[in-house]
Amino acid sequence: MASEHLGDRLSRLRRLADLTQEGLAERSGVSADVVRKLEQKRKHSARLPTLHALSRGLGVELTSLLGDPPGVPSTGEADPPALVAVRRAIMPPLFAPPSEPSGAERLSLPLLRAELADGWTLYHGAEFGRLMDVLPGIIADARLASAVGTPEQRAAGQAALGKALQLGGHLAIRLGKSDLALSALERAIEAAGRSGDPLLPAMVSNSVAWAYQRQNRLDDAQHLAVYAADGVEREHVHTAEGVRVWGGLLMSAATSYARNDDYGTADTMMKTAERAADRLATLPPSPDGKLVSVFSRSSVRIERVRLAVQHERPEEALDLARGMRLSKDIPPSWRTWLLLDVARAHTDVGDAVGAVRALESLRRVAPAWMRHHTLAVAIISDLWESSARPPGLRKLAEFLGIAN
Repeated sequence: MASEHLGDRLSRLRRLADLTQEGLAERSGVSADVVRKLEQKRKHSARLPTLHALSRGLGVELTSLLGDPPGVPSTGEADPPALVAVRRAIMPPLFAPPSEPSGAERLSLPLLRAELADGWTLYHGAEFGRLMDVLPGIIADARLASAVGTPEQRAAGQAALGKALQLGGHLAIRLGKSDLALSALERAIEAAGRSGDPLLPAMVSNSVAWAYQRQNRLDDAQHLAVYAADGVEREHVHTAEGVRVWGGLLMSAATSYARNDDYGTADTMMKTAERAADRLATLPPSPDGKLVSVFSRSSVRIERVRLAVQHERPEEALDLARGMRLSKDIPPSWRTWLLLDVARAHTDVGDAVGAVRALESLRRVAPAWMRHHTLAVAIISDLWESSARPPGLRKLAEFLGIAN
């Protein structure tokens, strides 16, 4: 994953766009000095709003510039069979012969929900290869459940299908297949609308907003998240699951504001989300079997740390992270982001020892995620090129293939 530096990608994409460094600077609103330093590898990373501006100036998706997200690399070659199977599951062939629902007698909704929970666990653990193997079967089971049984059973099957397609959308985003992701999520919203669950369309809308963010459609992402959050706030914030969905949408909207370089509005919305998370303690917990948004005081604080780091406020990020106790519902992927952001903040304040300590923790708890994240590569590259290399840095650099 460390084979191509951000500066190399920036230079290659700039040349493809037939732009000089000064031309890219003018088109993106980023200083020519920043463009030069990135291409000359005197800077290994930049603030996320800067990266969004550069990708807009280049006319490419943010993922093209970052070389992220991880998964199946975009090499121009045909998709591997596992990804083809995922595509086929999300978008069945138009003229396929009808299949007999032979598995209806053995398929139960509790079993299907367990399959979904296992699938989301694989996703949060960055087990993308294994998830590609099992996801087509999960989607097929959900489609079957949505087509058989009583009206109530079919509605529950539609809810499961919505969550299965939402999972497919998240996986596609991680594989850098944003068009496939939006196809999956559009189908997920259709299924959610037929499920009778008033919160499920809003939950999937949050995922669509994330896909828009990955495509640099920040205004679209922001408007969608705000619209969905307003709808949930009007009708559903008297329940714990409603508060979770509402809070998740607030966080998504705040992220879009921040990436549009409006940190003030983003920070206000995140503080509103944090107050909403405090309300969860006063409400009955969500029913068993409900797959709702990841939302708690811990998740809000993790996102606040992330936004502070991305807007060059490392001291604020470290203050927010200090003494944080993560709730049990925080997935491994969120813990990974927190450790990465803490490492970045330590680097930005000149505390190389603290950065290495955070990265060593990351390698222990999530080595697969660490290998995938371009931010980890950038941080360790910065530290490796410094004059003072703290203990433990060489092992990390060797782990990512950076050490000479």
